[in-house]
Amino acid sequence: MSLAVCADVGSTYTKVAVVDLDGGVLVAGASAPTTVGTDVLRGLDAAVAAATDGLGVSDVPWYVCSSAGGGLRLAVVGYEPLVTAQAGRRVGLSAGANVVHVAAGRLGGADLAALRAARPDVVLLVGGTDGGDAETLTHNATRLARARWRVPTVLAGNVQVRDELRALLVSAGVPVTVADNVLPRIGVLAPVSARAAIREVFLRHVIGGKKLSRGGRFARLVRAATPDAVLTGVEVLADAVGGDLVVLDVGGATTDVYSVLTPDERDSGPGREVAGTLWRARTVEGDLGMRWSAPGVVRAAAEERLLAVGEQDVLAGQAAVRAADPGFLPGDDAGRAVDARIAALAATVALRRHARGAATGERAGRDLRDVRLVVGSGGVLRHAPSVDAAGVVAAVLADHAGGWPVPRAARAVVDVDYVLAAGGLLAAEHPGAARALLCRHLVA
Repeated sequence: MSLAVCADVGSTYTKVAVVDLDGGVLVAGASAPTTVGTDVLRGLDAAVAAATDGLGVSDVPWYVCSSAGGGLRLAVVGYEPLVTAQAGRRVGLSAGANVVHVAAGRLGGADLAALRAARPDVVLLVGGTDGGDAETLTHNATRLARARWRVPTVLAGNVQVRDELRALLVSAGVPVTVADNVLPRIGVLAPVSARAAIREVFLRHVIGGKKLSRGGRFARLVRAATPDAVLTGVEVLADAVGGDLVVLDVGGATTDVYSVLTPDERDSGPGREVAGTLWRARTVEGDLGMRWSAPGVVRAAAEERLLAVGEQDVLAGQAAVRAADPGFLPGDDAGRAVDARIAALAATVALRRHARGAATGERAGRDLRDVRLVVGSGGVLRHAPSVDAAGVVAAVLADHAGGWPVPRAARAVVDVDYVLAAGGLLAAEHPGAARALLCRHLVA
């Protein structure tokens, strides 16, 4: 067998999958606590050792993604809030970033202070369509240059002034990477170049800068931010399925939603989104999670009128216990039932926001009626009894009171073996293995 090690270094756990590249077969898997407090390589090496134990292999390639240390924190600075800034935000999410700040218009002193306070790892500087407004982008680049800005910056705005502004930023000592305009024309969203640039900056500057490990080995191993790898896996899966799909990833701190839709020619008409439609999108709900953000799930579910009478107080108490102890594991059926309920609520609220457009910024929302496959992911689903995991996804598909049209004929599965990230990591160099792995575990 020709084997590869695929690893996701998360904030809490490091998950490893050993894949046979010849047939896209999952050979083994293991996990270990992520050792953020000391050196993440300790947990990574322990997980890999557990996964490869007894296989008699050595010197196999490693493919690693990471969200440890808070992942990738991105700030967007754009021309105005409803067009280029919104387009930049969507592109940042698709690149696997946690968008921590969005600024629009000409940066002033207070705006610059707010940008610094957000502590971004990367700034995405956008503005103006190609040949359109250049004054705002020029002003903002000049402001960053004069402020002795040292945070890595991706310049992805009006191409007419791109080279000039790059030279300005470089001369001021700003670490800058150039990408194509994220919004070259009104209604046309072009994420590929900026997404690649953000990934490059993440690997070159952010991983090492978080000081997660001594020496350079960890930085050399990491190939992507975890959400970026997962979205790539979702894209491979969508191409294999040949239709629309949704992935719900319920984590300890956030709930991520990924959706891949078939491009609609009608979107080019007068009612199209001026900031463009991202047909392959990701949103992050930072107030919805199983542990750190469990109280946020209860609050959001109450606002959405998803809780029965008297349920809110009881569930709020259980959520507080989980938030106080992120390593909490339920020890009985009652505790596991609470976890399943919190997971179902988190997934339901997250998908409501995603579908309505509240999370993506799309005025008309995202039309998920033709979704053929809904994949549940996250530790609470992978480790729950199958009936609980299936019930969580089923609750989302039965959400007829959420103000959005639910999928008409979707099949629900759970990524029990955690292959989405592995498939995304393998996609560039081993596309056949990636496709076979995802189809075997999530389609067949």
